[in-house]
Amino acid sequence: MTEYFSFASPWAFVAIPLPLVAAWLLKARREQTRALRVPSSVVFEDLGGAQTGILGDIRTFTVVLWAVWLLGVLALAGPQIVQPTAALPISGRDIVLALDLSGSMERKDFSFDGTSTRRMEVVKEIGATFLRGRSGDRVGLVMFADEPFLAAAPTFDLSAVETALRNVEIGTVGRSTAIGDGLGLSLKILQRSPAVSKVVILLSDGANTAGNVSPESAAQLAKKLGIKVHTIMLGTDTEENVSSAMITPKRDTVTLADIAKASGGESFLIKTNDDLHKLAASLDRLEVSTVATPAVLVPHNLWPYPAGLALALCLAGFFAARRAT
Repeated sequence: MTEYFSFASPWAFVAIPLPLVAAWLLKARREQTRALRVPSSVVFEDLGGAQTGILGDIRTFTVVLWAVWLLGVLALAGPQIVQPTAALPISGRDIVLALDLSGSMERKDFSFDGTSTRRMEVVKEIGATFLRGRSGDRVGLVMFADEPFLAAAPTFDLSAVETALRNVEIGTVGRSTAIGDGLGLSLKILQRSPAVSKVVILLSDGANTAGNVSPESAAQLAKKLGIKVHTIMLGTDTEENVSSAMITPKRDTVTLADIAKASGGESFLIKTNDDLHKLAASLDRLEVSTVATPAVLVPHNLWPYPAGLALALCLAGFFAARRAT
């Protein structure tokens, strides 16, 4: 598909002969009135060469008026160049990121550029990296600790979801881990979605210690609804070198793996930075946006050019008349 020239409102060209129609109607009306007709030779016989100048000015004035009128009609017709532009690919998929916001996310057992980093920062990086590859998907964000909350409803505005992700902090809704409730809220959001494909990315670093819904029940619900759940377990097997205030339950890899298996998803275990880098590629491989969409025709309006030229002619005629007087 190539670009082409067209008019947005071609019907406007029917207005071109309107001045002639108006002149004809006015002439017919004048002929019905009594008037003394005098030949132009008599009127200008005492003006010498002035006749030629006046008639010349009249002709120029008429040409300018017609030029202004034609340019105005051309602008009204809306000339435009229509160019095909690649559209945003739409996958027909809705994804909810369900991220653990419990107190154990304070642990600093990962590092970026040689600096110890909280698990919460790792979670944010995982989520942000995943979002940047989700063009064409609607993505929502659910955070959970003592209870779940919707941080961002599913939307194509991925930058807004990333902003919401960057702004969440530990302790907002407690410090426990309600995995079942977090997954349950995610499923409830996707259940109302008309999307063809629905996916939950569930990330946690511990065992289920709170909430009213068990992870097993939520997994069965996901299977019943046909919603795929990919689970990510973050952290180490032991709690060595941790102060008593930071002791957290040992991670429950079995439960998260069972959730993924029951729903047809996959489970991942993140222990090191290398695992973190591999995860991003794995998620892109699992949930790839492949649905192509036709190009969108975008018109680039050209009407300001004839409209501007008509205005310039009007101004030129105005100033010329003032100088003549």
